[in-house]
Amino acid sequence: MSNGYFSPNSVTWRVHADPSMFVGGIRALLEQALHPEAMAGVAAHSNFREDAWGRLQRTGDYVSTLTFGTKQDADALASRVRKVHAKLNLDQQELLLWVHMAMVDAFIDTAIRSGMNLTAAECDDYVNEMVTFALLVGIEESSVPRSMGQLENYFSEIMPKLSASDDAKRAAIFIALPPLPPLLRFGTPIAPLWGGITSLAAAALPRWARKLYGWPNLPGQTQATDLALKTTRSALALMPESFRQPPQLKSAMQRFAGAK
Repeated sequence: MSNGYFSPNSVTWRVHADPSMFVGGIRALLEQALHPEAMAGVAAHSNFREDAWGRLQRTGDYVSTLTFGTKQDADALASRVRKVHAKLNLDQQELLLWVHMAMVDAFIDTAIRSGMNLTAAECDDYVNEMVTFALLVGIEESSVPRSMGQLENYFSEIMPKLSASDDAKRAAIFIALPPLPPLLRFGTPIAPLWGGITSLAAAALPRWARKLYGWPNLPGQTQATDLALKTTRSALALMPESFRQPPQLKSAMQRFAGAK
């Protein structure tokens, strides 16, 4: 059996296999867009506007491959990503670390607020385990937070550099309303589901992020959002595994079952 970087017993595996990732993944993209330099690089060098849905899919495949794939598959994909970053001059340490930490923050916070049962120690373990993701994309190990406390300190330090640029606001629109392929738009229930999930992801952003976007923070909104997150996670868990599980997870489960 070819093992991956994470096992089913890892907190990373549990979080990334959880239905809350449907919302957490979208929130991560919205959060990542709030670093003007990182967002400018994406806007200048990607085809986000022409292929928003494809970019979303590729992002999901990247997270799934590094989490559930074999080490060989994860290394190969991470190598391709590093080469693209270098070619487009998007490999500055500050920008890479921001994208990583915004992703980590979005995934773990959304999981907790959606009702996933994680202890404080397990949350620290998740941040620490995700250093593997950072190393694979080329981030210097010494700069990567390894606990929730260090994550909070990182956000406090980076906050003055964050803002919702015009590129970020345009990206938010494309994330909320991506041009879906006809088969998905008319042959599946994804279109109405997507609108609800993206709205919830936007509502689940931290108050500071919503403020940067210029979106209102209403009284009682946090409690209402948390309730909606829990309800959505429970509803998604009832959907067929063939719909909500990425192929990388299915293959990994077969590998581990075969090993036993």
